[in-house]
Amino acid sequence: MSTPEYWALHEDACARGETIYTDPETGYVVFTRLGLLERDKCCGAGCRHCPFDHDSVPVKRRAARIQQAAWLSDTPAAMGESADDPRPLALLFWSGGKDSFLALRALQKQGDYTIALVTTFDARTRSIAHQELAIDVVVEQADALGLPLIGVPLHAGADYVEQIVNACDLVPQCTTLAFGDLHLETIRNWREEAFAAHPRTAGMELIFPLWGADYEELLKELESSGARCVISAIAADLPGISVSDSYDAALIDKLPQGVDRFGENGEFHTRIIV
Repeated sequence: MSTPEYWALHEDACARGETIYTDPETGYVVFTRLGLLERDKCCGAGCRHCPFDHDSVPVKRRAARIQQAAWLSDTPAAMGESADDPRPLALLFWSGGKDSFLALRALQKQGDYTIALVTTFDARTRSIAHQELAIDVVVEQADALGLPLIGVPLHAGADYVEQIVNACDLVPQCTTLAFGDLHLETIRNWREEAFAAHPRTAGMELIFPLWGADYEELLKELESSGARCVISAIAADLPGISVSDSYDAALIDKLPQGVDRFGENGEFHTRIIV
């Protein structure tokens, strides 16, 4: 029988009212969230189960340290709480690539929402899945765009939606979750079903501002944005392009037949430089 992952051990320990458990990989004793709550405040060390939103971790160090959802930028006043901005707040899921960037531009053109970014990354490697981007890159992007950013470190064995809910709890006024999906029905359906099943997110609006958009129009929008887009990761069996190549019309013309021009089947991934 395999050893349970540390997250399951933590949840079991909390259910028993215990303040510590033993990490199965390192053998170290780890405080549960119940144990940390006894401290009454964040210690600033970036504890795995910090229940205080990592408040005492300096913002500039959070990308490297946090183990729970937390702000990776200074929280601005313009989060939908300001009396002079009555628009609802949308959390836009941000990967650092072209799809999320184009979704941002679509939302900004609509002008219906105050926008904050939320990005998920591997809690151990500190990298964005599939994009092969370090979380520091996304922090730099958010700073360049002038937008607030929430980081969500993903832990093996922990429920995905529960970890996203921790991010939503940082912005109680949030009413909307936005995604850069283009046309993959299975992904959209999973998102809608998963978030509808959780009591915290069941009543939230899910929007897909790029859904069904014409590729040619998206490419024109990307070009007109003035941002540079480069390849950040490539499937092993995709010849003709390399990491750091510019994603533009010339590269698209070189793609082998059958490869989606936006890499929607996982053929390649991109990074926006703003």
